[in-house]
Amino acid sequence: MEDINAEESANAFLAQKAALERRWQRILDDTTPFVHYRWIGFGVALLLFMLRILIVQGWYIITYALGIYLLNLFLAFLTPKFDPSLELDTQETEMEEGPSLPTKADEEFKPFIRRLPEFKFWYSATRATVIAIFCSFFSVFDIPVFWPILLIYFCILFAITMRRQIKHMIKYKYIPFDWGKKNYGPGTSRSR
Repeated sequence: MEDINAEESANAFLAQKAALERRWQRILDDTTPFVHYRWIGFGVALLLFMLRILIVQGWYIITYALGIYLLNLFLAFLTPKFDPSLELDTQETEMEEGPSLPTKADEEFKPFIRRLPEFKFWYSATRATVIAIFCSFFSVFDIPVFWPILLIYFCILFAITMRRQIKHMIKYKYIPFDWGKKNYGPGTSRSR
């Protein structure tokens, strides 16, 4: 009898969990088209976290960890899903193996596909910021450190990483943003 009750309660729990997951996914799906509002919400959450850190003067390790994680997400956002340097290595290997079909003159259009899509970038960054806010309420995470060293190290890491990313973008001639790119509307033709 106890096994049946335990099984029924487990099934009820799993059904509630599935219902909550579906509801959460529906909320996420409903927010997908509102890009600017989503990023404004992330900015507000990040600003609240920074204000909390400035006011309480602590939790610098949490701040540093959040900064490193956001930098990692940003780099994945800027990086193409299919790395051009790996494609060039593959082409060089094929050239050594023998002749292949021409690719330069009639190469097909390849749009820029990010390794980390915008929505996943926003969702991960927002979730990490909310977790960081939550962690800043527990003194166990307030490890005493000399924060200027962390700040200097983060700035150096950011500068080196972004310089390498920009060099990669210049070398392989890709732009991860839509600013300044031609838009072909309904009245224009692509075959010119």
